[in-house]
Amino acid sequence: MKKRIGIVGLYHESNTFAPERTTLTHFQKGRYMKGEDIIKEYREAHHEIGGMIEVLEKEEVEMVPLLYAEATPGGTITSDTYYSLLKDLMTELENALPLDGLMVAPHGAGVSEYYPDMDGHWLSQVREKLGADIPIVGTLDLHANVSPLMVSSTDALVSYKQNPHVDQRERGKESANLMIRHLKGEIKLTQALVQVPLAISIEQQLTADEPCKSLYQFARELSQQEGVVSLSIQLGFPYADVQEMSTSIIVVTNNNPELAKKTGEKLRDYIVEHRRNFVGEKTGVPASLELAEKSEKPVLLLDMGDNIGGGSPGNSICIMEELEKEKKLKYFLCLYDPEAVQEADKHQPGDRFSIQLAGSCGDTNKSYTIDVKLIALSDGVFQEKQPRHGGQVNYKMGRTAVVSTQEGSIIMLTSLRVPPFSLQQLLSFDIQPSQFDVIIAKGVNAPIAAYAPVCPAIIQVDTPGVTQADMTRFTFHHRRKPLYPFEQL
Repeated sequence: MKKRIGIVGLYHESNTFAPERTTLTHFQKGRYMKGEDIIKEYREAHHEIGGMIEVLEKEEVEMVPLLYAEATPGGTITSDTYYSLLKDLMTELENALPLDGLMVAPHGAGVSEYYPDMDGHWLSQVREKLGADIPIVGTLDLHANVSPLMVSSTDALVSYKQNPHVDQRERGKESANLMIRHLKGEIKLTQALVQVPLAISIEQQLTADEPCKSLYQFARELSQQEGVVSLSIQLGFPYADVQEMSTSIIVVTNNNPELAKKTGEKLRDYIVEHRRNFVGEKTGVPASLELAEKSEKPVLLLDMGDNIGGGSPGNSICIMEELEKEKKLKYFLCLYDPEAVQEADKHQPGDRFSIQLAGSCGDTNKSYTIDVKLIALSDGVFQEKQPRHGGQVNYKMGRTAVVSTQEGSIIMLTSLRVPPFSLQQLLSFDIQPSQFDVIIAKGVNAPIAAYAPVCPAIIQVDTPGVTQADMTRFTFHHRRKPLYPFEQL
């Protein structure tokens, strides 16, 4: 009889400093699917579930897709929302029993109002339902804040190794292969978590550059040890005021928990020794624009304080205001502003009018009135076929308006928050990157996968907001101590 392996995921990166709570509506407007709809959505996607599907379909197993729910990163998930998601998950799981194994896809930085360690909680509930003998194997985001409960509730967790996350499908394949090998008796999965007393500054988390480049090289060397079957570094998500916020290491071995622990400790010691390299330099808006003027065009300006992929509102106009004052650089900017979209929707392409943007700059709400010409209106749907951060294929921005300023800059106004992970966000509207001096992307490292091929210069801009680069400027109540760079080690 074929082994029955389920697939399930609750996926959210929760920014506890973002004022707006994440509700069930955010998941319903994001991705909320069951059964074969999961297979249809992700079979060809550059997503971890796509990798899981690829491996399981090649094996003599019965794949049982249960539920996958994901919302755009945002504030803490409300208790009602989490209870609803958990109830739905457990119902689907109950109806699918018996299972011989379960593939799981948490983010690893989910926070709900009552359960700060949300991923640890739902994984523990799944473990309780399945019992101790059914293997649970899955993936984590590279930005996971990993708790002991997440690890004790699973047999093996594998996190992405690249930021931007263009290796998600590979990690899904890696996790599924571990499951298959375990079920065949080729290996017995054991894992250890080692938490590091350090939080890595977000702009230092580009894995292709230093300091992460050397860190991951050392990790690859350690992973070659006999008996080690997987080694993961979770660089961490600093915008969550939870006890497990930090960098961490997960080592999976073939029935050798002591090797897993010692290997993780070696990597921990390396990170602590090189801790000062992970703090990073900060460049403010004026200095960034000066650099942009001197750089080869177009320049990618990464608006770190309004990083949608980290839970920000996506409506900061800090950089735009400076550009409008000087009017030296032609720019592209995408803003989340449903009210402005409604206003634009009253007009026809070609119309000129004044529009008020409900913008912000850090904690300050900052409306901004600007004269524009309407270029296009659309349903905001586009697709991405290439491996990009997030691994998604289908994107929905909601009703969308594209307007141009008197100087020829372009502002895209959306009704849903969508991170800038795909160049198709521009190209599907026939907007060519080469027509701009600067492209403002609301992110830190994630947009680089999409925009580096068309932007010869990239500048990370230290802007204010709920994802500002300097984590020490936030007030934490629940993090561990000591934790570098908050405290010296």
